[in-house]
Amino acid sequence: MIFKRTIVSKILSNGLKADFALVKEEDTFRAALYIDGRPIPGPPLPVPLDPCRDEVTHWMGNRPSVGLTTEEAEKIFREVKLENSVLDHRKILEET
Repeated sequence: MIFKRTIVSKILSNGLKADFALVKEEDTFRAALYIDGRPIPGPPLPVPLDPCRDEVTHWMGNRPSVGLTTEEAEKIFREVKLENSVLDHRKILEET
């Protein structure tokens, strides 16, 4: 996993810092959660929370998981999609 940049940062209720980063794994970009610099395993994109809790609509991570608002989740989706579209475009150019 190659770290590219941080997309969203937030301070958790326990005082730890959560960073949602754009990372490259094999030939694709995905999101990754880091808590105080330590990678936390989990899904490659925010997962909808059902039922939602107040403003928290999505989550990432696995033990611990961190909640995200709709705006934070959309920003992560947008950044990952953008980077993957650039990779796809470069692959097309290389084939021609």
